[in-house]
Amino acid sequence: MEPIIRTEMRPGDLGEIIRLHGVLYSEEYGLNNTFEAYVAGPLSEFVLSGDIEGQRIWVVESAGKVVGCIAIVRSEEAVAQLRWFLLAPETRGKGLGKHLMGEAVEFSRKSGYKQIILWTFNELETAIALYRRWGFEKTSEKAHHIWGRDLIEEKYELTL
Repeated sequence: MEPIIRTEMRPGDLGEIIRLHGVLYSEEYGLNNTFEAYVAGPLSEFVLSGDIEGQRIWVVESAGKVVGCIAIVRSEEAVAQLRWFLLAPETRGKGLGKHLMGEAVEFSRKSGYKQIILWTFNELETAIALYRRWGFEKTSEKAHHIWGRDLIEEKYELTL
């Protein structure tokens, strides 16, 4: 079944998105359950805010199951932050990530943002390659122990 993309959160989506992050990042990168909590806090705040002006989430669903998402949230007045970009393994390699990035960048432009920022870590090579193709540039990095591992977090920025 082809995935569908929707921009409204439905009952159960919050938990499924958090779970998907927790399970996939544990399986693929060895992160512990504190990463799930890291996702849960801000994602819950986003949902509770009800603020859809200049913020949006795209939920990817297949056969009634959440299999991915991406979001744009307000970081500062003219700065958007790309967050929670994730696709389940069975949805990867089909152009869906590229499509979601296009939606997020276009939404940011139309919302009047001048810049998009994002944080990732250096082992997410496929995602980083996609960010670079869209024109994001690495502006900083920091090494530290987080989510049960030693990681190098990287900040990327795109001027719109």
